[in-house]
Amino acid sequence: MIVIVVKFPVRPERTEEWTSLARDYAAAVDAEEGSVFFEWSRSLEDPDTFVCIEGFRDAAAGGAHVGTDHFRRFVDVAPDLVSAQPQIIYIDAPDVSGFGPMGEIRPRD
Repeated sequence: MIVIVVKFPVRPERTEEWTSLARDYAAAVDAEEGSVFFEWSRSLEDPDTFVCIEGFRDAAAGGAHVGTDHFRRFVDVAPDLVSAQPQIIYIDAPDVSGFGPMGEIRPRD
């Protein structure tokens, strides 16, 4: 699996446009055959920063993702909405297939 985390600093006056773009993009990525998960979060420290975490089955699925129309549209529109260049972490984790339970925290009865 490949795991990608990207921080997007968004122009405060463009947040509404960003959330619309991000919502549509997430739905399209989730529908990809090689997508394992895709999630958006908003930073608690900076409400103008959005973070995506995405997982793809393997590097080939990630490569196919970059070739989609919705990816091209996203990277075409996003530069008008961000306030700085996004920062990315890319991890190739071949022995991981998705999320697993966290041992340290369990709900109390």
